[in-house]
Amino acid sequence: MSPPRVSQPRVWERYVAIGDSFTEGMVDPDPTGATEFAGWADRLAAHLSSYAAAAGRPFAYANLAVRGRKLDDVVGPQLAAAVELGPDLVSVVGGGNDILRPSVDIDALADRLEEAVIRLRGNGIDVLLATPTDPRDSGLFKALRARHAIHTANLFTIAQRHGAHVLNLWGIGSVQDWRMWGEDRIHLTSEGHRRVANAALVALGLPPADPEWDVPLPAAPAQTRVAQLRGHLAWARTYAGPWVQRRVRRTSSGAALAAKRPALLGLESPGECDGRHDDTPPDVLA
Repeated sequence: MSPPRVSQPRVWERYVAIGDSFTEGMVDPDPTGATEFAGWADRLAAHLSSYAAAAGRPFAYANLAVRGRKLDDVVGPQLAAAVELGPDLVSVVGGGNDILRPSVDIDALADRLEEAVIRLRGNGIDVLLATPTDPRDSGLFKALRARHAIHTANLFTIAQRHGAHVLNLWGIGSVQDWRMWGEDRIHLTSEGHRRVANAALVALGLPPADPEWDVPLPAAPAQTRVAQLRGHLAWARTYAGPWVQRRVRRTSSGAALAAKRPALLGLESPGECDGRHDDTPPDVLA
């Protein structure tokens, strides 16, 4: 009997990420110190760089995402800049800040995203979309569950129509654990971003760097109701209050910020953005 055939994993050479704070990487500190935050897209780039290096091919990465950006900016100026860079893979993650608004047309968001995907696919570029997470156990954010569910269904429909990949955040059980989220309860911790980067590899048809990436954390110690209340009050004072004030003033947390990685550049080492250097790409058995 002949040995199993080993197929080469897909190799991308020019990856551009566009989006908002989620793709910018809040609140995952950049271990290299080159930028404020790393995040799942930087970590994904590190893995894709390893695949390219193993195949003897070059790799470059740009991240145009900026916190606070709404979808019109993501699929407007960011998308235009991404196309100009000539990538072979673009991750498009936007709409989360729109969905947080009191009034939003979810289907209109889908139309804008579909136009962006059509443009990218028409230029021969592979596309990675991402669904929202399921906020079923997210306190005040639970009210957004219907919006998130409709947006998720629309994204899968768009992907099916145009041959895009989908990072299914809705289906990642391990990120339902609040320990995967930062103190602001909106952005992932470093561990959360690491797990999402592995989920992105799976969405792209590649093996995860960590086969146990979606294994839940051990059960957390139970909190007293008093401790829970204190935590809620601290969060409201530190994060919810300032967020409401920005909405009233119609200002964005990223209004004065530019993209952290605006040009397609190589990584100093395959593990640069991931803060680790031991993620050798596994073989893909066909």
